[in-house]
Order: sequence, then structure tokens, then C-alpha cells
Amino acid sequence: MTYPRHIRKGAGALVATGTLLGLVLQTAPASADSGAGTPDSAGPTTLQERSSGWTAERMRSATSLDLPDVGSGAVKDAGKAVPRGEELRIPPLVGGEGDKASPEGGGAWSGGGDVTETTGRVFFKYGGKDASCSGNAVTSDNASTVMTAGHCVKMQGKWHTDWTFVPGYHDGEAPHGKWSAGKTLTTPQWDAGEDMDYDVGAAVVKPLDGKKLTDVVGGQGLSFNAPYNSTMYAFGFPAADPYDGEELTYCSGRAFQDFLLSKDHALSCDMTGGASGGPWFTEFDEASGTGLQSSVNSFKYNFMPNAMFGPYFGEDAQTLYETAQSS
Repeated sequence: MTYPRHIRKGAGALVATGTLLGLVLQTAPASADSGAGTPDSAGPTTLQERSSGWTAERMRSATSLDLPDVGSGAVKDAGKAVPRGEELRIPPLVGGEGDKASPEGGGAWSGGGDVTETTGRVFFKYGGKDASCSGNAVTSDNASTVMTAGHCVKMQGKWHTDWTFVPGYHDGEAPHGKWSAGKTLTTPQWDAGEDMDYDVGAAVVKPLDGKKLTDVVGGQGLSFNAPYNSTMYAFGFPAADPYDGEELTYCSGRAFQDFLLSKDHALSCDMTGGASGGPWFTEFDEASGTGLQSSVNSFKYNFMPNAMFGPYFGEDAQTLYETAQSS
């Protein structure tokens, strides 16, 4: 058996870390964040490290990480449906007019709009190394919630530290500031067994200069328990070849459901390591750059390098979001 693998920045190679039902996997982008808790835990812990040390040079040099063994839960529960409740749609702070589909397998986003401000790179310390993922600011009661992948906040049983969100990142610049996390969270299934179907994470960032995150950059909407096979847009900051992590990249097209191991969404997309945690949108309007976040960049099968997979936002992802926004 072989386990999921992750793409290492700059190397363009896959590094195996285990086996899963005889099929080799690789995560799309990776990064992680500092310690926290889960909705079922006693509660997230307060991060101790500050983000002031994230210079342009340090951000540019942050690397992706290999995704470790996803745990027995991913094997045991493969093929089981992700729990779904009633469909819930939370609008973005500024709305658009809906889908304008332009199929894209992985290109620089030049459309502008709110997505260039709400989406950003995530930086953190993991195993003594600087690493990066992607994330997205969403509409929330606390105006401070960022959605990302579970492995971008916790991996191999360890919470990442010095977790910092840089919305609107480009070319080493942080036009809207560097927002350090006060709490990071993930789903119970990722926390306990790193189940790929539940590879969803969140962070609650601290105020910066007396302001809250979405008061500065805005917030995208969300959608939970929505239908499969919709037109979707995926965004992120891939850092492994042929990308360098310095500009916002996207994929778009008609999504389909994974027919192999997971119940994830799938999309034709060649983004690489570093894109992990970047948002997937339904009802995305290219003109305004707004939509409903319905998943995150999570993993790839190594034999399907041009397909990206993202977890279904069902009841557990909704509970995670509600826990984060009420923190």
C-alpha cells in the first residue's frame, strides 16, 4: 500500500510518506499552522509566536511540506458519504452576478476583484521549517475568520506555529498586512486521523492596527451541503515547479466527484504544492471576484497530475466554520 504524497516546492517531485489502499496520492499544496484545537476539543490554544519576523525574503523562501500518512480513518472510511444537512448559503460581503465560466487548468488570475484581496498565502513553522499554504477570508460574525486546509493547520499530529495570513500577497509584498492567528482549528476527523475527506481547517486572526480582517479586505461567502458537479473556481499560491508562489493562480471548470477513494470534489487543475488550503468557489462572478466558498485545495493522485481534489463542505465543515466565527 502507498500513502498520500506531497509536492515539494521547487523540486517538482513527489515524496512518498506511506500507502493507502494500494493507490499512491500526493497532496496539492501544503503548509501548516500553529497549534489549536478542534470543535470537539476543549478549545483552541492561544498562539504564542508573533508574525513580525515574516520578511519578504523569509516568505519567498518558505517551502511546501510532504503530506504524511493520512491515518487509518482515511482507509477505514473510504467510500463513505460525508454527512450532509440542509443546504446553507452565506453571501459574500459584496455580491456579484453569478457564474461566468471560463475553463482554465492553472493560470495567473488577471481578473481583479475581491478575490485578489480575500485570498492570500499562509505562512507558519512546522518541524523547525518555514512553510506556506493558501487561505481565504470569509464572511463571519467575528470578522476575523480564514478558511484553509486541515493539513495547513495541523499535520502528523502537530499543530503548526507562528501561523500568519497575508491577504493579497504578491511578489513578497503584503499590501493588506500580516495577520497572526490567535486560534487555529480543524475538523474532528482530521484532528484524530487525518482523514482526507475532512481536510478542512480554519483560523481566527488577531486585529491588526485596531482593525479586523474582513473590515479591511472584505469576506467571501460560503456554501455548505451543496450539490456536486457544479461549475467551480479554485484559487491558490502554488510554489512548486512550474510555479513560484509569487502570484495568485486559479483553475476553473465543471467539477466532478472523486470516483476512487474520497467523496471529494475534483477539478481539472495543475496547481502544485503551496496551493493547499486555497478556496474553491461556486457561483463565482469573474467581474466582481466574489463567490461562495465550497471547498479548499487538498490533494492530488500522482497518476492524475492534472486533477485537483477538495473536500466536500458538509455538516462537519459547517460546524468548524461556526465554531471559528463564534470564537
